[in-house]
Amino acid sequence: MKVQVITWSALAVTALAAGVSAAETAFKPLAPPANPAALGANVQRTMTLLATSTAQKRNRVRILFYGQSVTRNPWWQEISDYLRTTYPHADLEIENRAIGGYGANVLIHTAEHDLYPFYPDLMIFHVYGGVKGGEQEKIIAKLRRTTTSEVLLWTSHFRWPRNLPRDGDPNDAGAQKLTSSDEERSQMIRDIAAKHGCELAEVREQIRRYLKDNELFPKDTLRDSVHPNKLGNYLIGGFIRPHLRHDPAFSREPWTNLVTEVSADDERVTRNADGSFEMTFDGNRVDIVAAACDGKPGTAKVLIDGQPPSAFPELYYHTRPSNAPHDHVRPAINRIDHKAALVQEKWTAKILECDPEKNVLTYEVSGSKTGPDGQGDHFKEFVSNSGRVVIPARKWMVCWAVKYRKKPLPPDFTVTWEAKALFKDTYEAPVVDDVARDHATMVAQGLNNAPHVLKIIPNGDGPVPIQAFRVYRPPLK
Repeated sequence: MKVQVITWSALAVTALAAGVSAAETAFKPLAPPANPAALGANVQRTMTLLATSTAQKRNRVRILFYGQSVTRNPWWQEISDYLRTTYPHADLEIENRAIGGYGANVLIHTAEHDLYPFYPDLMIFHVYGGVKGGEQEKIIAKLRRTTTSEVLLWTSHFRWPRNLPRDGDPNDAGAQKLTSSDEERSQMIRDIAAKHGCELAEVREQIRRYLKDNELFPKDTLRDSVHPNKLGNYLIGGFIRPHLRHDPAFSREPWTNLVTEVSADDERVTRNADGSFEMTFDGNRVDIVAAACDGKPGTAKVLIDGQPPSAFPELYYHTRPSNAPHDHVRPAINRIDHKAALVQEKWTAKILECDPEKNVLTYEVSGSKTGPDGQGDHFKEFVSNSGRVVIPARKWMVCWAVKYRKKPLPPDFTVTWEAKALFKDTYEAPVVDDVARDHATMVAQGLNNAPHVLKIIPNGDGPVPIQAFRVYRPPLK
């Protein structure tokens, strides 16, 4: 197979065609990085999936942007467009779940809904808050324990006080406060990347060089004190993009055994007389890759360690709750846990009393299958009667949102979310109508990262053609 290798010069040309708007091409070009051959070393599993996708074999690749409001600025979409254009045969699923104003000290809670269940191949991550406090590192460490995701971090761009002129005194107290904070955080991000094997995009130093070379100031890259303008987006995206390159010269050793594909004909797979498949695997997730067949495919019972996956409480999760009032990004509740085993159902929290001036909020919770499940106060930990809903104290955003937006609580305001399954008790073999696409079905995700026995037992209602089993083993336990 011919593999695409992208050099810096080719990347620059492609970026102008794919990831940069017409207005941005008027900006002075970016200087090439000092070490282009070293860029991308820690994202090679993702980049290999992208680069080896062809019209005959379309790999599925899942990418998540996570962080605060700066991550929701246009540079992320430009990078997404660049990847889709450069790797047109990859089946890319790209999501941005960044939440404005949420540092890692808050994202460490929302990540339970947003990040780990999503199980990305690559997370592109930046925050301001929660780096010094250690929450960003805790998120990355948990990602390493629960998924096979690669991580790309980037050092902070420059901020500047809103009311200070572009050529104002850099020793101004406000400027110094922002600069010293950003310099300290950027060094911590470098240290975290080195410790956890993350790809590091040195955005800050390259912006510093660009500003000096072009006689510009930090304020020239901003539309306020922190958010990038068109030039700022051009710089952030332009300095991250070169890391998203495939190079077969890099060692495969760090990632080659994280996701493995075991053919149904492999000696590790036992085919029993009753037509069932049995395989021992080591990891926390397993997918079935379907093969093509004549006629309508059938179904099969799935067993993990002799039990249906639904018997494992860790294979359920609560989705991110619906938005806070008058807000299009922030959830109404930042974290929902559980102490009892979940079932797949829809949940509703109805507001009983809300006085934002006195910071009073009471509510009642009900599940579509569980039924009415208790009342709570946002100042106290809430454990529902069934134990299926646990809301830690002070994780509600409703009073904050009403005060911040200076708008009343909408009548009959409710918060909704779902308890979802990360498994299939019954495998429904898909119809393989395009052999180029990846027809994989996740049958269990979130298991203890250890050896397990998978058994697939056909139900006799049609053929269950299996091409392979795909096993995911996170690097940390």
